[in-house]
Amino acid sequence: MTPAGVATVYIIDDDAAVRASIQSLLESIGLPSESFDSPREFLRRPRPDGPSCLVLDVRLRGVSGLDVQRDLADAGVRLPIIFITGHGDIPMSVKAMKSGAVEFLTKPFRDQDLLDAIRQALDLDRVTRQQQQELADLHKRYSVLTPREREVMLLVTSGLLNKQVASDLGTSEITVKIHRGQVMRKMQAGSLAELVKMAEKLKLPSGT
Repeated sequence: MTPAGVATVYIIDDDAAVRASIQSLLESIGLPSESFDSPREFLRRPRPDGPSCLVLDVRLRGVSGLDVQRDLADAGVRLPIIFITGHGDIPMSVKAMKSGAVEFLTKPFRDQDLLDAIRQALDLDRVTRQQQQELADLHKRYSVLTPREREVMLLVTSGLLNKQVASDLGTSEITVKIHRGQVMRKMQAGSLAELVKMAEKLKLPSGT
């Protein structure tokens, strides 16, 4: 198995020759890959925590790659998909792309086209993972706020002045300033504008 943190390309195709060809291509540029002849085999395989993408044949034994795309999403497996097919048509490719596929390549495709699509997919997954990590960190910081600090954060990021927040909460302006300072410190916000962006990412209510 590929070590955690290293980019990996997964291949699902019931044609052993196709799997071997793609793996050989990826090996030539030093990109780790794992291949499977069925979606079930892929789902059973533990996957390391690192950037990845899936090269998926549209027509597999007894199942459509488009169904696999939907099943993976339902199972919570979120990774960019590159479809390959020898029987592609425009409606099928449109459906695949609308469902989030990165690329739809018809066999025989150029090696460079596949490599370009894989690089794009891995870059996309890196960005997605970074955003998910940043959001997780943000939720962790928010979780340490006291209930009153959360109230102050909500009201302040809604645009209210300290004295208005104090009036809403039935407390003094000095107390609000203290809570506001604690919120800024715990959330690691350098400015009110930054705190507002954090509230938006956390999807806090925007009104009072």
